Parts: sequence; structure tokens; C-alpha cells
Amino acid sequence: MASGAAIPRQPARHIRTIALIWLGWAAVMLAYQAFAPARLPLERPDRATSFSAEETGAGRLNGRPYLSGAFLNSHVAWDSEYYLSIALHGYDDPQMRAVSPASDPGAPQSGLQREHPTWTSVNYAFFPAYPFAIRILAAPLGLFGLDPVAAATLAGVLISLVGALGGMWALSDLADEGEPDDGVRAGFYLLIWPASVFLAQVYTEGLFVGLSFGALAMLRRRRWMLAAGLAALATWTRATGGLLLIPFVWTWLADGGLRRLRLGSAATLVLAAAPAFAYLAWRAVYGTRFGYVEAHYFGRGLLQLRATAQSFADLVDLLQNGDAQARAYYAVEGVAVLASTVCSAVLWRTHKALALYGLAILAIALTSGAALGLPRYVIAVPALFLVPARWGRSVVFDRVWSLANILGLAVFGLAFSLDFWAG
Repeated sequence: MASGAAIPRQPARHIRTIALIWLGWAAVMLAYQAFAPARLPLERPDRATSFSAEETGAGRLNGRPYLSGAFLNSHVAWDSEYYLSIALHGYDDPQMRAVSPASDPGAPQSGLQREHPTWTSVNYAFFPAYPFAIRILAAPLGLFGLDPVAAATLAGVLISLVGALGGMWALSDLADEGEPDDGVRAGFYLLIWPASVFLAQVYTEGLFVGLSFGALAMLRRRRWMLAAGLAALATWTRATGGLLLIPFVWTWLADGGLRRLRLGSAATLVLAAAPAFAYLAWRAVYGTRFGYVEAHYFGRGLLQLRATAQSFADLVDLLQNGDAQARAYYAVEGVAVLASTVCSAVLWRTHKALALYGLAILAIALTSGAALGLPRYVIAVPALFLVPARWGRSVVFDRVWSLANILGLAVFGLAFSLDFWAG
């Protein structure tokens, strides 16, 4: 990443433009998720994946109190219940499921935590920053007469939306090396990526892009203290936040860090290692239980090459024998991998640290043990928005790219709103 010594501030008009685009997007998303499910109810179940049919039938909300509220219900689905549970009752919530010692990813076994107090809560598979932020914001929101679940849901959506705005501003700063409008396009392209529907839900993606992209923007300007703080919070939001160590150490080395270290200055190195320190701190508190739940219930883990190979083999069988829903969904998965890989390769020529960071995110997602969810995971890849922002100087590319993304976003938004699988 280039030295930040002479980087000018973004023009105030660009900041206002991005804020207004974000405000309009947020209003449209909230309205769309109320309108589309009412206008176009979907036939159940969803057969997009090998497990979604079982999870999207008429009884999908049985035993899931945090997904059953009436307030902003189209903005909670799937993992939302874990964030709300942790926010309201902590990791060992008696109402949530716990993993049996005999559980196996091929045959996961769980029961209610209150009935099995010695089992490990499924909540431990999720990082703490987002649900704890929900807890803080939900407290004053409850003063407006909202019940606890409604207050937490509203808090979660607001945090996601504000995080998306922070991510837009940060991307605009990272893109501010060519034409002035590149930054605005990068932020806009973030909002319309199909899986960016999660930026308006009770999910971690909004907060994570705000923190991680913000850390990268501050790193570019060599504001090490702020960059390190944002990176630590990003690491406590999602596991891939720890990968921020790559651009941090790369930048430290590029700035002559080894020479400074030999001269006795280690302060910047400590800040550059902030993602690693944050990850180790989280691991000391939550790591053992996180790893257990991931391995024995969700079937995921770090560099699970054998499990990943089996998952892709199962995917081939699903696509050969499945219906059009599965083929349509996994086509988007393929596009996500291809687009993030190509964009990272293109960015390598000018921003090697950012490109390597994005490729590392993709590699972790691809080898986690499950061949799905990639459109959502690659939201954190900066190149996916920075490179198209350059190409978007062409009016033709800008219009076609925008149209393709917005139509995909509409499909994902409708699917999520009705509890169908959206990545």
C-alpha cells in the first residue's frame, strides 16, 4: 500500500454523495423487504442446497423464538438467532441449542441448553463483537416500548446499516487514486452485490466491512493507532478479521519496519500485529468451545482440505441430480469465486497487500469444509469493489454490472426475507 504521507482528504461532496446513496439504499432495502415477500410468496421448501429443504418447511421456526418475532421479521433468518440469543442472554442461553459430546458433522446432535447444562452451546460458533454491540444499543431502544427481541432486532439492523456506510466511506478512500468518481462507484458496488443483502440484516457482514475496510483505509493513511483498533474489533467480529495481519505486516515492512526495529523502535510493529493479538485474546477466551462447535456441529474448520474435497464431490452429485433451484443458486457461488479471484489478480499489479488479503479470505472460505456461502464471504474482499470501480469508468460496464448485481440482490433479498437460503 502506498505511503499515506501525502494522501489528500476526500472532497466533502463525495462524502455527502455516498451518505445520500447509502440513505436511499437503506430506505429501499427496508421497503423492499416488506413489499416483496407480501407480493411474491415463495413455494416451500427451498431446494437450493442439500439441507435447505429440511430447514425451510412449514415448521422451520419451531423452537426458534428469536426468529419468530413480528417486528422486522424479514430481517432475521438463519444465523440471526445466534446473534440475538447472545445479545439478550449470553453465550450459555438456556433457550438455545447445545451440542452433544457425541455429535458429529455427519449426524449433528443437539438439545436445549437448559436440559443439557454440561453440553456446549451452539452460540460459541459466533464471535462476540456484533452481539455485544447489539446488547449495548438495544438497551436505550427498549425505552421506546419495544420488547427485548424487537429492540435487539432493531439494534442489529441499525448496526449493520451503519457498518455498511462506514464500509462505503472506507472503500471510497481506498479507491481515491484515479478518477474522483471511482470511490463513489466502489461504495455503490458494495451495496448492490447480490449477497450484500446481508448488510441490512441481523448479520455480521455490515459491521465487519465497516471495521475491516475502515482499518485498511486508516492503514493506507498510516494512522496506525486507529487502524489497529479497528482491526482488533474486526477480528472480534469475524474470524477472517485476523487476516488483516497480512496487509498490516506488509505495510510495516514496506515502510522500513525491520530497519526501525534494529534501531530499537518496536511500537509500530506492535500495532501492525494487532490482528494477531486480538485473535489470540479471543482464542484464549472462546477458542476451544468455538472449535468444538464448528467441528462437531457445523462441520467447518480451518483448512479442512479433506472435508472440503468431499463437500465439492457432494456438490457435483447435487447439481447432477438436483433441481433448477440448486443449479441457479450455485451458479451465483461460482460467479462469486470467479469475480473475487479475477479482481484480486488485477489488483495485484497496484495493491499487492490488498490483493493478497482478499485471496486469503477466499482461500479460507473455500477450504472451510463446506462448499457454500461464498457470495457472502467475499463481501469482505476489497478488490471485488475497487477493480470494478475502475472498469465502471466505462458507461457500458457500469450500467451492465449494476443491472446484473441489482437483479441478483433482488432475488437474494426476497429469499432471505422468506427464510430461504441466501448464502
